[in-house]
Amino acid sequence: MIKLYENGVYLLNGSELVSEEELTARTGARPDSGRAAQGTIAYGILKAHNTTEDMDRLQLRFDSLTSHDITYVGIIQTARASGMTEFPIPYVLTNCHNSLCAVGGTINEDDHKFALSAARKYGGIYVPTNLANIHSYNREMMAGCGRMILGSDSHTRYGALGTMAVGEGGGELAKQLLRRTYDFARPQVIAIYLTGAPRPGVGPQDVALSIIGAVYKSGYVKNKVMEFVGPGIAGLSAEYRNAIDVMTTETTCWSSIWVTDDEIKRYFQLHGRPGGYRELKPADTAYYDGCVYVDLSTVECTIAMPMHPSNVYTIHELQANARDILHLVQEEANRQIKGAKMELDSKYHDGAVWVEQGEIAGCAGGTYDSLCAAADILRGRSCGSGAFTLSIYPGSMPANLELIRSGRAADLLSAGAILRECFCGPCFGAGDCPANGEFSIRHTTRNFPNREGSKPGEGQMSAVALMDTRSIAATAANGGRLTAATDLEVEYSAPDYRFDPGIYEKRVYSGWGRPEPEHELKFGPNIKDWPQFPALTEDLLVKVCSYITDPVTTTDELIPSGETSSYRSNPERLSEFALSRRDPQYVGRSKAVRQMERDREAGAPLPGELTAVAAALEKAGVSCDLAHTEIGSTIFANMPGDGSAREQAASCQRVMGAAANLAKQYATKRYRSNCINWGMVPFLVEDPSVFELGDYVFVPGIRQKVLDNAQDITGYGVKPDGTVTPFPLTTGPLTGPEREIIASGCLINYYRSNQK
Repeated sequence: MIKLYENGVYLLNGSELVSEEELTARTGARPDSGRAAQGTIAYGILKAHNTTEDMDRLQLRFDSLTSHDITYVGIIQTARASGMTEFPIPYVLTNCHNSLCAVGGTINEDDHKFALSAARKYGGIYVPTNLANIHSYNREMMAGCGRMILGSDSHTRYGALGTMAVGEGGGELAKQLLRRTYDFARPQVIAIYLTGAPRPGVGPQDVALSIIGAVYKSGYVKNKVMEFVGPGIAGLSAEYRNAIDVMTTETTCWSSIWVTDDEIKRYFQLHGRPGGYRELKPADTAYYDGCVYVDLSTVECTIAMPMHPSNVYTIHELQANARDILHLVQEEANRQIKGAKMELDSKYHDGAVWVEQGEIAGCAGGTYDSLCAAADILRGRSCGSGAFTLSIYPGSMPANLELIRSGRAADLLSAGAILRECFCGPCFGAGDCPANGEFSIRHTTRNFPNREGSKPGEGQMSAVALMDTRSIAATAANGGRLTAATDLEVEYSAPDYRFDPGIYEKRVYSGWGRPEPEHELKFGPNIKDWPQFPALTEDLLVKVCSYITDPVTTTDELIPSGETSSYRSNPERLSEFALSRRDPQYVGRSKAVRQMERDREAGAPLPGELTAVAAALEKAGVSCDLAHTEIGSTIFANMPGDGSAREQAASCQRVMGAAANLAKQYATKRYRSNCINWGMVPFLVEDPSVFELGDYVFVPGIRQKVLDNAQDITGYGVKPDGTVTPFPLTTGPLTGPEREIIASGCLINYYRSNQK
């Protein structure tokens, strides 16, 4: 049972939930919710990292940073261009996303050499390819109770280890490298109250997906902190908790934190860092802005069907209604997808649902505990010699080594599974892509459209569902027949774990605190500097170059993952892929607008298209001096930015000449921040019907409006026939630095002109 509370709740002594009315009746006085809110674990950690006394408007400094090889080049280049001379806090550079991609020749390894040279020059920590994925390494080596870590990957979550971790776009990491702060209104805190114990065969992904399915659509925890409390925590291993925690990103929460106990103390001792532990628990009376009540004993083996982790069914529910559910998911997907169609009807035959591929990987599925459970299920069984394949990617080499030492690797390999390197590829479409038309089940983090290698515009389409390792292994044992792990008789062993730090000691370059300023950065031919971006002019004219009406637009649709990420260190080259799988004409439209702006800046005559827009505005009584007005492109989407923290979802638009986004709301704080950091005005619009694809939107006085944080903004939609329609716009609240960054044109411009 999962229950969402309609109002705030009080937690007494870490175990009892009561309403304000109940507490008032007990004590005879109405409780002070504001003071009791200071009793949450989250409040204490935020206060310790806030650089001012104002706890409502946080200005945070983190304990360490982390990035992988899709994001670190852009971040370091941004910080260099803004005046950085050394890493002021530990910065972990992992190489777990582009370690297998061959697209682009040498450029992946060129970036890795750049990162190693940067770690030496600026004093960083470099984790070589195939050694660990980003989050496994940070759990093992960087997390600590009461700490805060900022990462340029959306699944930066170490709450189960007592660490509040946040996934953000690269601009926010660049700010920390420049000794600036992360500015954010203090988030609300939601209690995730766990009780009961999971049944054998029910894994952490089952719990996580059940929670995501309950909270995502309502936005119950959006941009809030999920604080895990309650008696059910004590019965969960540290890795079980980690695997639930990493999936909190898919709820759209801002961060997470858990009660810590002897199990977490043991985790730090096993990893040779006993000093990383301290007990974290709420005060005797703590107030939460809401509560998700989870009875773990009621959670069933679960599957998230395409194309979102919130599209949740129990496996038994799917099996009992297979034809209807498969067809429903198929048709919903095909309404959203442009190009090749998803085909799921045929996956039901011979009285069962059949899949062609299983993947167990990375920070979510590749934990030692989960892989030992898979070994218990597959021991003495076979994956079969048919279409079904099973690949396993351990989260780190220390975990992989222990699988070998304990004999679990032999159990997996003997059953026909393939044991691969420590690589994040299956999560974003760069490893083990299914064949066209196949159905893949994965214990990874996401199943968004296009992440698994699909290219609908080129006739390629597959389907991905999320499941727990245990049910994937059970399905493998039945040769691809979808099976809940609870339907098999399995004797699960309690795995002992011995962490061997020697692997990291021998291979990781640890230069924190020892920068070598004279060391030269090693640039490959694909590593390019950021182009120059103009400051925001007093007035702004943008052309709508993409108009997306889907309920949610993911970052993978804004900039596809997979092989396109090979070009992440070349802003101009990567920007050619912007919206390429969602709206292939976007780049061409934006380039045309960008050229008009370049011509305007050069003093060239304006094309007739623009003079017609100016004439229409003048006729409507709206003054428009195009010679002094920035001309840019924009996109409209109902709710853009769900998913990845990759700043490229915004920066690629900016490189293509975008000056704004138009949206009814932003899916995540991090995507909105990415827009701001790259100098794009994050407009909110109530009625997008006043403009459409190909229309222009003129916003007079926008520079001063942004600087004043004014919300009474008027835009004017201009249609090709000369019709002009005024409509209201807002930007939502902006911090002082955010306003200055937008006005400067991007954070590089802002910091370059504001050196401290």
